Amino acid sequence: MKVAFLLLLLLSGSSLLAQVPLSQPFEDCNIQGSITLYDYKAKKWIASDIHDSQVPTLPASTFKIIHTLIALETGTVANEHELVKWPGHTDTTKYGYRPDIYHDMSMKEAFQVSAGWVYVEFAKRIGKERYRDYLTRAHYGNADVSIDDPDFWNFGSFAISPVNQIEILRAVYEETLPFSKTTFKVLKELMIEEQTATYTLRAKTGWTRDGGKDTGWWVGYLERADNVYFFATRLIKDRSTPNPAFTRCRKEITKTILKQMGALE
Repeated sequence: MKVAFLLLLLLSGSSLLAQVPLSQPFEDCNIQGSITLYDYKAKKWIASDIHDSQVPTLPASTFKIIHTLIALETGTVANEHELVKWPGHTDTTKYGYRPDIYHDMSMKEAFQVSAGWVYVEFAKRIGKERYRDYLTRAHYGNADVSIDDPDFWNFGSFAISPVNQIEILRAVYEETLPFSKTTFKVLKELMIEEQTATYTLRAKTGWTRDGGKDTGWWVGYLERADNVYFFATRLIKDRSTPNPAFTRCRKEITKTILKQMGALE
């Protein structure tokens, strides 16, 4: 994916309004990827790569956004503070070795430290049929949860595009998805990553290692008094290609571009 310009787009994705050079943040990280944004007040889409913004891939841990809503709404957990028992094992070949997360944990902590095993335990209780129902009603990705693995958001054919990520985030912000106001309130609190006197940043990272690729996400929205900016940044590289900056660059690229837009100081 060649990331050369910041393109201001209409919702249709076809009408070019303006363009500003944007290659530098990606070049600085020596990484390929794209960023897609939506300016809520101006009702304009922004994409560094029109094609890539519509290409679906595994959501990885960004799925925890809607997954949290589903787990709460179905009563899989009573609230964000209920402890989930550590099952005593995990496949470190799939997830890597993270001894700091291997203990009984609440949903709140699991969301904040991105402890995948907690949400895998939720998945075992919720069941694929209920997922298909919620995902279909929410218009989330392709709703393909058919893989014989409860962790269908990190492995398999389940997929969502950056544009669709933002559509879901807008629906979270507007609370138009099929969930209760109480459930939305919990999620929005869990998503807070930064909060100052002038803005609130709600977001979630994601990283999957499926198919010989590292796919890294950072999705969320920045609320200011006068506007809201939604973003979905996705970086992809071959697993065989080392890049120690891969993890931090998801956020660095996003924040650089938000600053260029004047949305972030």
